[in-house]
Amino acid sequence: MKRPMSLVCKICPLLFSVLLGCSQGPEPPPMVSVTGKVQLKGEAVTAGAIYFHPDESNSYQNDKPSSLLQLDGSFTVKTYPFGDGVPPGRYKVTLSPELASRLKKAKYSQVTQTPWTIDVTDQGVKDLVFEVK
Repeated sequence: MKRPMSLVCKICPLLFSVLLGCSQGPEPPPMVSVTGKVQLKGEAVTAGAIYFHPDESNSYQNDKPSSLLQLDGSFTVKTYPFGDGVPPGRYKVTLSPELASRLKKAKYSQVTQTPWTIDVTDQGVKDLVFEVK
C-alpha cells in the first residue's frame, strides 16, 4: 500500500522555488552616476529630498530615482532597488513637498510645474547645480 505524500513534502519544493525566484529580483537597467547640489541664492538647500521623474519617453518607468540632500546641499541619486545611479534618459526633477513648502516654492514639488528638466546621458552627470529661484 502506497503512503500519500505529506502536505509538507508537496509544498516545500514549491516554496523553495518561489523563494529562489524572489531572491533574484528584477534585472537592473543600465545605471549611470548623477551628482550635484541644490542651492537657493547660492546657499545650500538641505533637510529634504530631490526626485527624478522619468519622462514618458524613458524605457525605465519604475520607482523614481531620488536622493536625500546633504548638509552642503549635495546629492548622489539612487534608484531603488538597484542602488547608486540613474537609468539614462530625460527626467523632470522635483523637491520633496515638505522642502518646497518650507522654501515657499511649491512649484518645485510638482512634476507639472517644476522648471527643472535634465537629460541623463550614457556618461552620467557630475556636479549638476539646481538653483531654486
